[in-house]
Amino acid sequence: MMASNGWNNVELRDNRYNQIIHMVSAANGAEEFYSTEEHACRSEGVELARDLDYKAAASWVGHPYFDVIDNRQDFESKICRMIECVCQKLGIDTGDRLRASSRKVKFLVKAPLPADTEFPPFQDFDVVHNYLQSNNPKMQARLRKRGQKGHWSYIHTIRRPKMCGQVIEVKTQLTHRDYLNMLAQRDDSHFTIFKRRRCFLINNQYFQLDIYREPAHPRCRGLMLLETYTALTGDELKNILPQFLTIEKEVTNNPDYSMFNLSLREEWNSNNKYCPNMHGTVPVI
Repeated sequence: MMASNGWNNVELRDNRYNQIIHMVSAANGAEEFYSTEEHACRSEGVELARDLDYKAAASWVGHPYFDVIDNRQDFESKICRMIECVCQKLGIDTGDRLRASSRKVKFLVKAPLPADTEFPPFQDFDVVHNYLQSNNPKMQARLRKRGQKGHWSYIHTIRRPKMCGQVIEVKTQLTHRDYLNMLAQRDDSHFTIFKRRRCFLINNQYFQLDIYREPAHPRCRGLMLLETYTALTGDELKNILPQFLTIEKEVTNNPDYSMFNLSLREEWNSNNKYCPNMHGTVPVI
């Protein structure tokens, strides 16, 4: 094929892409997380997947900008290492967000919300969450609808029990039709959660401010939660927070501020679905 089309390795391998990043398969170094269940495009067993993974990586050997991301750390760290590789090539300063010690932190923001002019340039999104029925009480399933000006994206998330000390989230992008079909499985023990999500950068730090909206349980009335990823702690962490917001307290890993518990219709003291452990998540796409 190469000879008949006048192709050569340099053109095909080196000149087509500015950078190659190979994400090593879970079948090589994270076998306990490798599964063919609920993966429409994955049918290979571990041995075949490992062999194909090596061949895919080997085909790019020789590219001037070739990076391999292995399974030394958990999946979230793996994703961060991949993003960091891209940012380094582009000369983008990512701050501490992509460090191995970086974690998601969450803060309760006190009302009222400042005027829009107090914020740096921002993007607002409408977000709708619905929890779905599940036969396994230790498994959570939810749908997310997120969009601007009538244009939407849809995600189905399954949160599984701990495996090797990690809680696993499997996220799948949906079509509008699939979203509507799955919505029929909505769990009536949960309210639908409506939010306005405001995303902005300040001091080289990326923030998301979730503003809960009606209808919802009274516990969500006026609720605003600020999230970011950082490795900083103590005063250094306080110094990067937006000064124009009134931060009431940090609520990282506080189950009272998890969306699953906030959406429950019944009061927590009379509800056996309240989940006291909501952290340690590793998303699996």
